[in-house]
Amino acid sequence: MRNPHLIWQPMKVLIVFTHPNPNSFNHALLESISEGLKQAGHEVKIKDLYQEKFDPILKAEDLAQLQQGITPEKIAKEQDQLLWADSLIFIYPLWWFDRPAMLKGWFDIVLTNGLAFEYSSEGVKGLLKHKKALVIITAGGSEQYFKDNDALQLIHRPVTDGTLSFCGINDVSHQIHYDIASLSDADRQEILKQTRQTGIDF
Repeated sequence: MRNPHLIWQPMKVLIVFTHPNPNSFNHALLESISEGLKQAGHEVKIKDLYQEKFDPILKAEDLAQLQQGITPEKIAKEQDQLLWADSLIFIYPLWWFDRPAMLKGWFDIVLTNGLAFEYSSEGVKGLLKHKKALVIITAGGSEQYFKDNDALQLIHRPVTDGTLSFCGINDVSHQIHYDIASLSDADRQEILKQTRQTGIDF
């Protein structure tokens, strides 16, 4: 829910979506939050990595250019989309206690030294100025399973803390939806309703 004491302003929101199946529940989450954001008056751009056939491999020649202070055209294009937004949303399934490799590759390529962070004698400093970021994750296991295996933080921390907060975004939140394969239609509809409201309140 928005703080009533703050002056509301529309935002430019980039949604980075990572799932190979356009008929997945993840895609339904994408549609729901997009509807909520647009209803609230935000400008939305969707980056569907699988649909774009995004190449997640940081090639040796690209890394060499970056180390020389030259940004390859492919990377510059991705970074322009990142910097267009003032807020970010990521939607993906949990695979092997982490994000899909496609999304990990996007982070490797886009969040470069000098753009997303920098090193100094005082340590690492995050450079991204985005107002906020939201991470939405679906998991096949139950919440109890992750609790029993002391793995709850493993679900989100590689992205929320290890990537986004590290790069300077102070307001980072997450939502995890468990037992996705076992949910009833009614449960799924309730999650989609809540997700739409999340977009409205973003």
